[in-house]
Amino acid sequence: MSRLLFVFAIVALVYLLFRSYRKNLSNQDKAVTENMVRCAHCGVHLPSGESVRAEGLDFCTPEHRDAYRK
Repeated sequence: MSRLLFVFAIVALVYLLFRSYRKNLSNQDKAVTENMVRCAHCGVHLPSGESVRAEGLDFCTPEHRDAYRK
């Protein structure tokens, strides 16, 4: 009888660990989305965090920002 309880406890522990591991994986898989913006000079789309902002406009590089100003 004690062997049966021991085996049951091991199976329950493995199940709980597996469920916790799967839950952590699903939380990591959720992608963080970011707004896309368009370069005012060349029209390429890029994430807003990577853009260069100037005068209320978005640019893909500082060179395009400077070329747009000329």
